[in-house]
Amino acid sequence: MTFSADGGDSPPGSQPSDIGPDDKDWTWVLQRACPECGFDAAEVPGPRVAAWVREKAAAWPAVCARRHAGDRPEPGVFSPLEYACHVRDVCRVFESRVNLMRSEVDPTFEVWDQDAAAVDGDYRGQEPLAVGIELMAAADSAADTFEGVGESDWQRTGRRSNGSRFTIETLGQYFLHEVTHHLHDVHG
Repeated sequence: MTFSADGGDSPPGSQPSDIGPDDKDWTWVLQRACPECGFDAAEVPGPRVAAWVREKAAAWPAVCARRHAGDRPEPGVFSPLEYACHVRDVCRVFESRVNLMRSEVDPTFEVWDQDAAAVDGDYRGQEPLAVGIELMAAADSAADTFEGVGESDWQRTGRRSNGSRFTIETLGQYFLHEVTHHLHDVHG
């Protein structure tokens, strides 16, 4: 995998610099375990999402503190720093989507162009230690939002512009795959 597990949001042809877009639809991770990172959505019921987010996010500051965090392991593959920036932004996007699902009936999510976010946000040029701190803050905020989901709200729905439907529970599971998979990508 060269970029993101949030395929389905980025417009075709949009890509960060020399990294090709990940245009796969990764929603299949809600039905079966990911063979690359081992994440199994069935193991994480909605009320456990917040704890898992905090647990997985806790590994990211050490990734960002690596001496060569900004170095790409090979052409066309994000550096640990770039993955950390992406995960930080994923936390913010998914927190926003949960809040939207809690406040509206079956909303359609605004398209998030993850590829443009990498370019516009200058992921390659960011300061790694600052990104580690920002990622933890974004993960804590997202976890707080998931902790605030009431028992009767886990089945509230929302959808991406491509038609993929989620409940708050499955959105949380999908989000956890992002955090887990990219940690796997950087050997965290």
